[in-house]
Amino acid sequence: MSEKNEKTGSSIGSFIGTVVLAAVCAAGGWIAKDMWPKGAASQAMAAQMAAAASMQQTVAVTNAEMRVYNLPERFVAHAEAVQEVDLLPQIDGYVKEVKFKEGDVVKEGQLLYVIDDERYQAVVNQRKADLEAAEAESRRAERYYDRMQKADERGITQLERDNAEAASEKAKAAVLQAKANLVVAEYDLKKTTVLAPISGQIGKSSAHVGDYVAPSKGALAKIVQIDPIRVSFPLTDRAYIAWRQAQKAGDSKAFRMRLVLPDGSEYDREGAWDFDDNQMSRETASIMMRLKFPNPERLLIPNSYVTLLTDYQEPPSYPSVPQQAIFDLPGGNQGVWILKDDMTVEQRPVETKEAFGGWAPLVKGVKEGERVVISGISKLGPGVKVALAQPTSNDDINANHKSPIEE
Repeated sequence: MSEKNEKTGSSIGSFIGTVVLAAVCAAGGWIAKDMWPKGAASQAMAAQMAAAASMQQTVAVTNAEMRVYNLPERFVAHAEAVQEVDLLPQIDGYVKEVKFKEGDVVKEGQLLYVIDDERYQAVVNQRKADLEAAEAESRRAERYYDRMQKADERGITQLERDNAEAASEKAKAAVLQAKANLVVAEYDLKKTTVLAPISGQIGKSSAHVGDYVAPSKGALAKIVQIDPIRVSFPLTDRAYIAWRQAQKAGDSKAFRMRLVLPDGSEYDREGAWDFDDNQMSRETASIMMRLKFPNPERLLIPNSYVTLLTDYQEPPSYPSVPQQAIFDLPGGNQGVWILKDDMTVEQRPVETKEAFGGWAPLVKGVKEGERVVISGISKLGPGVKVALAQPTSNDDINANHKSPIEE
């Protein structure tokens, strides 16, 4: 019994000793943590990062290549007629005939309306008769005056000669008046036929056969010239100055001007400069420019909106790189990573034009043939050594994108 008690006491003592030892170790750990230098952990982490940075990075590169750059500038443009005419009757009367179909394309000088001319023909006949009577009276007065001139001075008085001369002059004036009245009557008769003053498309007719028309009753119809047609668009003050400078230098014709129709298709005819407005808008600081386009198929409709594209006839070329090679630098600038011959990379600031078709044209910073990193950019730093990997399908866009001039 006593032996058993001794064994039990020994087990309890061992357990208590184990607990005490664990408590001492834990306390020692907390004390050691407080005693360890606080910067040691951060120093270790920085060392690990430096070691990682010194490791070789795997990147994909491509060569900067010369590409034609012809990104068109876009403007919202407005199609407008060069000429449009309201057909106003210049005399009154009843419409006798309508010689066109609404919506037809009419030619200049084409007969459109015939107004009843019976009354106007009668006036012309009357004015012709008045002219003949005036001419007869003028001849009689002229003969009488000649006889008075040749008569013996003893047989007539000076007063009689003066009266004969006055009658002759009055008869001549009556002839001139009769001729003028005849011209007016013939003009009115002529206006009983309404002719097209310009070529264009005629719209809805407001008068039909049997209708009474007069100048005060408004226009008979409207003709709108559609070929050629004018396209106007606003140009900012800065762009206008640049255009004027190009015109002064003699290269304003280096630009071509094309249209995109409302359905998205490109108009297959190029325009030419017509004229620019004579003042700048105060509200928008822009000036209206006007181009003229041939329009034989009538695809351009007056008062419709189209998109104007302007680009170069002979576009320039720039060293170009895939767009993903460009990254932002502090201060709002942009840059690329250049792979050097020793397989390290160099950060290079660049000046770019607007990217087009997945490619960024570089105005400054990179020469043709230099190797530019296109993947793994976020892992790089100045002087980092790299290993080359084949571009993935997302990186290798050399064969899959066309240049702007080919689009």
